[in-house]
Amino acid sequence: MTKKHLIQLFQERKVRTVWDDQEEKWYFSIVDVCGVLTDQPDNEHARNYWKVLKHRLLKEGNQTVTNCNQLKLRAEDGRMRLTDIITQAWSGKTTRQYKQYKGLKKENLRDNMTNIELALNILAEASTTELSKAQNPKGFKESAKVARKGGQIAGDARKKLEAQTGRPVISRDKASDYLPPADRIQELPEDDE
Repeated sequence: MTKKHLIQLFQERKVRTVWDDQEEKWYFSIVDVCGVLTDQPDNEHARNYWKVLKHRLLKEGNQTVTNCNQLKLRAEDGRMRLTDIITQAWSGKTTRQYKQYKGLKKENLRDNMTNIELALNILAEASTTELSKAQNPKGFKESAKVARKGGQIAGDARKKLEAQTGRPVISRDKASDYLPPADRIQELPEDDE
């Protein structure tokens, strides 16, 4: 899979982008787009704007923010950094590593988690949300610390469960493993009502 990381200019402002050859899609940094559209003075203000906006949208019941893909983008310091931290903190794998471990390509990771994986993922997200409310982080660095702490809460739960059961929680199982083969699917008879 070839990905091209490019900087696009919009009204002389930088917007980080990624072209994915396999999916034939462009991905844009939503933080950069928010910064351009709202004329923020720097990346920290843009990140804060996106954080507040995302929180407001979720509060209003808007689910589009949950469909944002996390990308590896070049940060201001020139290093490539992952933009979601929570999954790695609880599972020990980046989202990409986790998907590769399960043998997923375009499928959604969350849709292919076992019940316990999903429960731990939800615990990590909920813990991060509660910590964020309590600590009110300012800027990316503080938010990243909160995300790690929230993920580590679920990571600790994962480790305790693994110690008690003697087997790993992170599984190669995916949703398709539980579906019957196509030739064994039977049509249900129609009701006579």
